[in-house]
Amino acid sequence: MPVRHDGRPAMIKIAQHVDERIGGEVMRWWEGDGAARIYALDGNAGVMLMERATGQRRLLNMAMKGEDDAATRIVCRTLERLHLKRSTPPPEQLLPLTRFFESLAPMARREGGLMTECAVVADELLASQREHVVLHGDAHHSNILDFGERGWLAIDPKRVTGERCYDHVNVLCNPDLETCTDPVRFARQVDIVVVTAGLDRRRLLQWVMAHAALSAAWFLEDGERDQADKELVVAGLARQALD
Repeated sequence: MPVRHDGRPAMIKIAQHVDERIGGEVMRWWEGDGAARIYALDGNAGVMLMERATGQRRLLNMAMKGEDDAATRIVCRTLERLHLKRSTPPPEQLLPLTRFFESLAPMARREGGLMTECAVVADELLASQREHVVLHGDAHHSNILDFGERGWLAIDPKRVTGERCYDHVNVLCNPDLETCTDPVRFARQVDIVVVTAGLDRRRLLQWVMAHAALSAAWFLEDGERDQADKELVVAGLARQALD
């Protein structure tokens, strides 16, 4: 619900799930650096009063209307700010990335094929993680908003820690982006992410395989086969790029 706080645009959010409540604590820990400010937080009730985005630009619209490169760079630069070292310890009750991937293995056993291959890749990545940070966990185009003079800031993080590279997959896998399965678009945005975020190309592609399959598993749990198939197309693009 939009409100005002000391005359400034604000938003009241009531978290319905423990992941969202702890995500609010992560946002408070970020202290407005790369993320919306938290003005007040009741962790037990899951209620937060937060800075409201008032800018007119939308990354999803930019990506669909000729500014895809710029949108991708904005996501990468926002994540760079979120991943900076902080002077205080992160919130408690954060989950390791291995817990985040719990849905993949059972669904891969059921589905087989590419999903099984992706599950093997995921296991290898999870066992050899690098550059451990507090992750956003869901940094797609609609979770990084235009805050006007404050620039582009993130909202709605998950409660997860793990390899920095993982946080960049959603700009490539976002199922809300109609062009995410376009091979030309995929190849170009991979190059932009690698350069902008300073990532290892092969490892990024492997994480895309892992996450796209995980996303497909979540869709299948919800009975959304078409969306799952779309994610597996992206997984296939990543696997092909690795050959």
